[in-house]
Amino acid sequence: MDPEDLASDRALSPYSFREKVARVLWGLTQATLFRWTFHNWYGLRRALLGLFGAKLHPTVRIRRSVLVECPWNLSMGADCSIGDRAIVYCLGPVTVGARTTISQGAHICAGSHDYRKRSMPLLRPPIDIGSDVWIAADAFVGPKVRVGDGAILGARAVATTHLEPWTIYSGNPAQAVKARGAIEE
Repeated sequence: MDPEDLASDRALSPYSFREKVARVLWGLTQATLFRWTFHNWYGLRRALLGLFGAKLHPTVRIRRSVLVECPWNLSMGADCSIGDRAIVYCLGPVTVGARTTISQGAHICAGSHDYRKRSMPLLRPPIDIGSDVWIAADAFVGPKVRVGDGAILGARAVATTHLEPWTIYSGNPAQAVKARGAIEE
């Protein structure tokens, strides 16, 4: 590829003008109103995310230090929570089932680049996290990953491939450790 072609490819933004404006407005809102709320003002944070297109059940709890990119790509079911300093990078769709916990410092990353092309174009593959899942502290869930219902991704583990339902994973890359037993009510 000609260096000029590469430069022009990289100069083309993968974002529409509308999406650029929305990202700037969300960035300002997140850095101020969202961040300045009291720790337990979950309803206000849900409302702010909802204004930017997030589809959140009324029982979702998101801490004020969470970073959400492109909230219009986020959907969360009942009784979910996202802990302090988690990053939810929703360049592509991120779907979270009911009763799922994403712990502090976890990173959900629905964005990557096509390394096979010199221009490294942006990719926005989805992430699907099932119900009754626990993504533990500082864990990473990469693009295109499906986390099955009831799975646990242990602290600081890295999931770059699908996680089977009702299985506990740890390590980098994440490896199955054992089956998760039934949940007691």
